[in-house]
Amino acid sequence: MISFGRQSHSDYYPFDGPGGTLAHAFAPSPGIGGDAHFDEDETFTYRSNRGYVLFMVAAHEFGHSLGLSHSDDAGALMYPTYTYRDPERFVLPRDDVNGIQSIYGPNTDKDPSVEEPLPPTTPDACDSTMVLDAVTTLRGEMLFFKDSFFWRSYPQSSTPQQSLITNFWPDAPSKVNAAYESRHSDKVFLFKGHKVWAFSGYDLVRGYPKRLTTFGFPRRVRKIDAALYDAESGKTLFFVGSTYYSYNEARKTMDHGFPKRVDQTFSGLNGKVTAAVQYRGFTYIYNGPYIFEYRSRTLNRVLRNNFFLACSYF
Repeated sequence: MISFGRQSHSDYYPFDGPGGTLAHAFAPSPGIGGDAHFDEDETFTYRSNRGYVLFMVAAHEFGHSLGLSHSDDAGALMYPTYTYRDPERFVLPRDDVNGIQSIYGPNTDKDPSVEEPLPPTTPDACDSTMVLDAVTTLRGEMLFFKDSFFWRSYPQSSTPQQSLITNFWPDAPSKVNAAYESRHSDKVFLFKGHKVWAFSGYDLVRGYPKRLTTFGFPRRVRKIDAALYDAESGKTLFFVGSTYYSYNEARKTMDHGFPKRVDQTFSGLNGKVTAAVQYRGFTYIYNGPYIFEYRSRTLNRVLRNNFFLACSYF
């Protein structure tokens, strides 16, 4: 039985008005078992992120109706916190597939001629072979981006917190190529393709997203691979392939004489830069699964790329 109701609605689990609990469902059992109830006071939508997408809420609740409990996987449908996702592009994540198949077994009626999208998996902070998309600081924290997720690492916690990018910044792209924090303007910039988004805290800055050309990049530059803000010089370095550009944050102009080859400035670094960040006086350049640590442009040591992503092994 699927129903909408508000406040007390005859099941001893009253709703709480707008926000809070969006819906609830009951595990398989006689009577009320399997039923799903939705809060009439919520704003449900078809696909807008200015409300709650009914498809996503209903899919989660029907998971409970089928016998699934909540998941601690931040990318799972059965994660206990609502996440906006485009219902037309949604693919059931691997954690949920494993959960439902543990109860009912795999689908034996699939048409082998129909190619289905692979269930997405949530990135694992303990994976030392993972290649991060971007790394940046944010008011004392460190943010590590991979696919549609990012980890927040801050001094008060020994374990980084994982979240979807769009949970933190609803107006951000679902995946990024590069990111950096400008200490000069107190903003975080996210890059994807030929566009850049600027955020002040959680809020998208008016006028963004903008094209890369607003930074002074030539039109041939279609995307940024990595970026970092250099606190000492007040310049931002943008890495594109095996070269990099220098941007003056105060003047909002590109410096002359660029691009330069990366290995001209950062010794020992060969190949494409995949992420970059400056933290506590050191510059960290990511090259695939490795981090090159520099102090005043001198190579100090080479680390695995999960050096900052503390994780627990069981």
